[in-house]
Amino acid sequence: MTRGRGSVGKAMSTRSPGDRESSVPRLDGLLESALYVADPDRSARFYHDVLGFRTIVVGDRLTAVRVADKQVLLLFKKRASAHLPRTAHDGDGRLHVAFAIPADELDAWEGKLASLGVPIEEKKVWELGGTSLYFRDPDGHLVELATPGIWPDVY
Repeated sequence: MTRGRGSVGKAMSTRSPGDRESSVPRLDGLLESALYVADPDRSARFYHDVLGFRTIVVGDRLTAVRVADKQVLLLFKKRASAHLPRTAHDGDGRLHVAFAIPADELDAWEGKLASLGVPIEEKKVWELGGTSLYFRDPDGHLVELATPGIWPDVY
């Protein structure tokens, strides 16, 4: 199925969260997501300075930043959680994360990134609607700012 983000495979369902299977207990959304970084303090400064995220927890293995209401981005020090006894996890490579922005704020975001010297790698207008701005964080992760329309059934 072709969607706003190009050909991404066959859609599994077009139901909204309110249409979930009755046998599945309630799920309120994605609470936290993680990136694995060389220096969590440096990354937290970047996400604060560029996107306005506030640091809410600092620990030996991670720094947590508040993205929005009920959303947290965990900035884990690479390999610091790889050998936990029960809940080991780690990641490597250049990962991707996208943040939703209102369409009428797109120009303001372009200006903000330019004023901070953050190069925009691509500005993509999607065929079904919406626009994405792509740039990199200090670890090379691909950060996307996306307006409504890129996932028509979702945002």
